[in-house]
Parts: sequence; structure tokens; C-alpha cells
Amino acid sequence: MEHFGHARDSRQPVVLTIPGLNNSGPDHWQSVWEAKRGDCQRVDLGSWASPNRNAWVTRLDAAIRSADGPVVLAAHSLGCLAVAWWGALQSQAYGWPVTGALLVAPPDCDRMETPETIGGFGPTPRAPLPFPSILVASRDDPYIFFERAHSIAKNWGSSFVDAGHSGHINADSRLGEWSFGQGLLENLIDRAQDQASAMRQIRPALHPVHQDAHPISTGLPR
Repeated sequence: MEHFGHARDSRQPVVLTIPGLNNSGPDHWQSVWEAKRGDCQRVDLGSWASPNRNAWVTRLDAAIRSADGPVVLAAHSLGCLAVAWWGALQSQAYGWPVTGALLVAPPDCDRMETPETIGGFGPTPRAPLPFPSILVASRDDPYIFFERAHSIAKNWGSSFVDAGHSGHINADSRLGEWSFGQGLLENLIDRAQDQASAMRQIRPALHPVHQDAHPISTGLPR
């Protein structure tokens, strides 16, 4: 398989949607995007009602490695923490294979009142993510204070977007196709395509690069 950016490589970015606790129902913007867009695929993290950090990161890693082409992540809620842990525990070069991530409404897993169900995803990673990212936060999200979301974005190196008073930015927010969010996603996709174009011009004769087929070691207790 030719490396992304090779002169003959015409692959388009694949958008992997990553839901949070209890998965995303039919009225969630992630589900709507999957139904209406042709580039979105859901990552089956399993154990939606009783998530395990180690298992989720491993499944996410497998989905990223099996994608044919560059990957843009579109995560919601606890799915954002799975992305952050994946970024902290693997060793990808900046911007490949994940070229960007849209991180919507991450919960604060470090609060004392954090439910045990998601507490295993804390402490929240502080390392910068190895790809461009946009973190979207609501001013009245019941699962995180707005200022805390801004702090997390700063740690992760993410661009921060104020979604106003949108609750947890989920199905209850009644966003429908959420055109605003799709605009942010398209921005990340455009960056990935620009990266490919630049690579074609600078290194038109890239040789195939074979990725390690072994899953990452999370170094976390199961």
C-alpha cells in the first residue's frame, strides 16, 4: 500500500466517529452524519454501558490501523478521552495516520463527583495531541465546567470553540445535522488534503511505509 501523499495516492480522509457512554442514538449528530455523509464510519468500542479505558483505546487503535487512508476523528463525550489516551500512548508521527480530530463535549473525569462508570478514564491526559484538533465546549454542559474544558483544550494543543448554551451537545441538544460542527469537520478534512498535496510536491517519490501491525501497549491495568 502506498503511503498517503504519494504522487499516485488519491485516497480521501476517512472520518471515524467515536461515541461516548451508552453509544449515540439515531438522533445524535454522529448518527445523522453517518447516515447522510459518505465518509463517516462508527468505531465499535464495545461495552458501551460499562466502558473500560484499556479496551476502548485498543479498539480505537485497531480501527485507525485498519482505515485505508488518512483518518480524521469525530469524537463525543467520553470518546474524546479515548482519543486523548490513544494519542498519549502511541507513537505516531505528527499528523499521520490521524490527521486531525474534532473533540466535542469531553467530560471532566477528574472531579470528585465523577461517576465510577467513567472515572477509570481519569486522570485526563495532559500531553499535547499528535495531530491538529478542535475542542468544542458548551457553557452549560452538566459534565464539565466551561473553564475546565478550555484548560483541557490548552493542554491538548486544541483550538477551542465556544458552542454557547448547547447542553452536552448530544441528541438532547436537538442539533440535527449540526451544520456548524460539520463546518469544523470540513476544516480538518481540508487540512488533511492540503497535507497530502504538500507531500506530493515535496516528496513525489515516497516509497511505501509499512506500519507496525501490532496493537499498541496501553500500559494500563485491564
